[in-house]
Amino acid sequence: MSNDDRIQLLRDAVAQSSQGKVAKALGVSTAAVSQILNGKYGADPSAILQRVEEVYGSSRVQCPTMGDIALGKCAETRRRPFAATNPHRVKQYRACSKCPNNTEASHE
Repeated sequence: MSNDDRIQLLRDAVAQSSQGKVAKALGVSTAAVSQILNGKYGADPSAILQRVEEVYGSSRVQCPTMGDIALGKCAETRRRPFAATNPHRVKQYRACSKCPNNTEASHE
């Protein structure tokens, strides 16, 4: 999905709700949402727009351990801290650290 598509997703989300609620769902400030929508965001908006796709998009990815899942579920799972509470969590954590779907991993 292109950044233009993500900005449209952001516009649609704000139109259906409010900038404040959308900003809260994304974990960013209302000012950041406003600046992105108005093309005045001073930094690279890619990380925020990636989050827009995760929260409001319908993209799906192929997870090595869970199969076909929503991108938002992928992001939620990979951001969970390591916990050796059960074998599935350990397997998932290890898979996420090497997964090409993980935009936050270094993939050395």
